[in-house]
Amino acid sequence: MISDLFWAYLVAITLLTITPGVDTLLVMRNTGRGGLRDGCVTSVGICSGLFIHATLSALGISLLLVETAWAFSALKWAGACYLVWLGIGSLRQALRRGDAPEVKEEKVARRKVAMVASFREGLLSNVLNPKTALFYMALLPQFVDPAGNAFQQSLMLAGVHFLLAMLWQCGLAWVVVTFRSLGVNARMKRMLNGLTGGFFVAMGAKLAST
Repeated sequence: MISDLFWAYLVAITLLTITPGVDTLLVMRNTGRGGLRDGCVTSVGICSGLFIHATLSALGISLLLVETAWAFSALKWAGACYLVWLGIGSLRQALRRGDAPEVKEEKVARRKVAMVASFREGLLSNVLNPKTALFYMALLPQFVDPAGNAFQQSLMLAGVHFLLAMLWQCGLAWVVVTFRSLGVNARMKRMLNGLTGGFFVAMGAKLAST
């Protein structure tokens, strides 16, 4: 790997990581739902999807996907539907006034399920995002040394992105938990869920219409 290419990639990927978007809101929403662990598990799911995009990019599948109109449309619609589904889930939480009392065992079981759900939500959000596929297809090859192993370099670059994104998103989760500890009432939580849900639905509709 040429060092100049690596530093250029580091700058580009850092700017991409800190730019607010669907991943940022998903981590914040899930942190508000289940705490720091929930948000960090969501981040692991999101960042794991980067390796899938890097692999597809290295194998040239992303290029084939983009050049095949029906395949790209299918990916776009899947991503749009998933964003709308996430948005509806947040809106339902915003409309919920209260939950029935639960025994301790039920709360523990629900939290375990939430960890799996958080990872799945993060992974699918990233994998089904056609913009991420386009980004990796267009950007990643620019920072790969043709004289080296393209597959290994792509995975290494994705690993750098993984670390940066994990640090940033887990930091955001910590900020959310800190604000929660200061005392956020139920009305504020419902309002945040409503705003997040509306954003997800709007993003899904925008993605489907483009």
